[in-house]
Amino acid sequence: MESKTASSNNFIRNIVVEDLAAGRVTEVVTRFPPEPNGYLHIGHAKSICLNFELADEFKGRTNLRFDDTNPVKEDVEYVESIKQDVKWLGFEWDGLFFASDYFGQMYERALLLIRKGLAYVDDQTADQIRENRGTLSEPGRNSPYRDRTVEENLELFERMKKGEFGNGEKVLRAKIDMSSPNINMRDPVIYRIVHAHHHNTGDAWVIYPMYAFAHPLEDAIEGVTHSICTLEFEDQRPFYDWVVEQCEMEATPRQYEFNRLNITNTVMSKRKLKALVDEKVVDGWDDPRMPTISGLRRKGYTPEAIRAFCREIGVAKSYGVVDERMLEHFIREDLKLKAPRTMAVLRPLKVVITNYPEGQVEWLEAENNSENEELGNRQIPFSREIYIEQDDFMETPPPKYFRLFPGNEVRLKHAYFIKCEEVVKNEAGEVVELRCTYDPETKSGSGFTGRKVKGTIHWVEASQAVPAEFRLFEPLINDEDDDEDTSFLERINPNSLETLQGFVEPGMKGAVAQDKFQFFRHGYFNVDSKLSEPGRPVFNRIVSLKSSFEVPKA
Repeated sequence: MESKTASSNNFIRNIVVEDLAAGRVTEVVTRFPPEPNGYLHIGHAKSICLNFELADEFKGRTNLRFDDTNPVKEDVEYVESIKQDVKWLGFEWDGLFFASDYFGQMYERALLLIRKGLAYVDDQTADQIRENRGTLSEPGRNSPYRDRTVEENLELFERMKKGEFGNGEKVLRAKIDMSSPNINMRDPVIYRIVHAHHHNTGDAWVIYPMYAFAHPLEDAIEGVTHSICTLEFEDQRPFYDWVVEQCEMEATPRQYEFNRLNITNTVMSKRKLKALVDEKVVDGWDDPRMPTISGLRRKGYTPEAIRAFCREIGVAKSYGVVDERMLEHFIREDLKLKAPRTMAVLRPLKVVITNYPEGQVEWLEAENNSENEELGNRQIPFSREIYIEQDDFMETPPPKYFRLFPGNEVRLKHAYFIKCEEVVKNEAGEVVELRCTYDPETKSGSGFTGRKVKGTIHWVEASQAVPAEFRLFEPLINDEDDDEDTSFLERINPNSLETLQGFVEPGMKGAVAQDKFQFFRHGYFNVDSKLSEPGRPVFNRIVSLKSSFEVPKA
């Protein structure tokens, strides 16, 4: 059974080891803290694996916590999808929490800051606050309301809580240093007014803590020891520590940052992914072209492959981009011994074997996976009429073309040699049927050695073939355009989805959602969970059979 614990060293794991050895912590407590404002994507999978596997390795605990501090963008749908994704990846949380569970405690901590003279109510607009914040090279300017008395701030904050002001009329700001070289320390906003229904607390609150203020408090309340986040939060770490210290939290969590996951040809922004859904570029968050965990699941990826990929890419402090082919490599490695191998014809061309007895159906034996004998064998029908792939025939072939053409002989996979004798065309001159003959002595497995052929093609018997739809994917976003002024929606690949109508073997008639197969020469496919119907499956291609990508050797 595959281990779910961290399999290699990284700088965060080394910190954990040192903290345990020095007695700074006695139990490792991590958390995965998504905002419920969208579906999780493959970048979140890296964080999930890191947090859960670190705690598992050192027999600690991991909480799943929803940072639900913005009721305008959050929804129960996102909460449920996140829980499903974490479980599907193979992890179980020790505690399930919401930032909203702590709104009362956060409010009390805000009052504490006001009483200590470390927070004040500001009447400036968001634009004014932004304008007065300064730049990386110039300090900010103090708010004209910065010197309000403690009593006045307490009164105004209480009135904010009671709903006496409209959205944006007032905010509560931490009082730190408007000349700090770190912009995040220039009196950041810690509470704002939002008159909106909250998915968890209803209408109990009209003031909500800002994420940067709430997050360290949540970690401290839950006793998190190692608060792991991505590098864009590195500049916010001083404010994280300031909040924990000045709010006089009993526990002192420490924040550590690692590189976020970026993959070629892949959108890794929930805002952009939501735009793809809202603009109906895709058919939902779980569209197989989406890098969401639900999209990858529907496409046919396995949790084992994703976990192996996340371990291999590692954890570092430097930015980088991972080749999408690396992720595809891991799904091939996971499926090559699991997926039964069968035959499917995606672009059918009818073949009539003229010397095969009419009305006769013969059953042939075929192995399900030549690399895994435990998957056993299956029976497939053979008769006078079959389907082959259109591109397995050429009327005028180029040199070294070893498949079917007039006068040439090929082997049918698991069956016989056939020879093309006649080509039938329609009025438009298109090839619609081939007339072939077969040699009964050449049956697969019979030991025939009389002559050899260079080409082997796959096929499906026509009378019992199961109609099927095949969905082939390319990257959703074209990466070639480096123009930053170009909207990512203008870089949508118009060829990201190709839908074909073909046939599969009759044994596939009972295939159900999430069943996975390797189709001879075409790749690995998964039965679509939304579009398939009984007796007419829809298959998503997970990945092609081969890639030029190789995982670097250690």
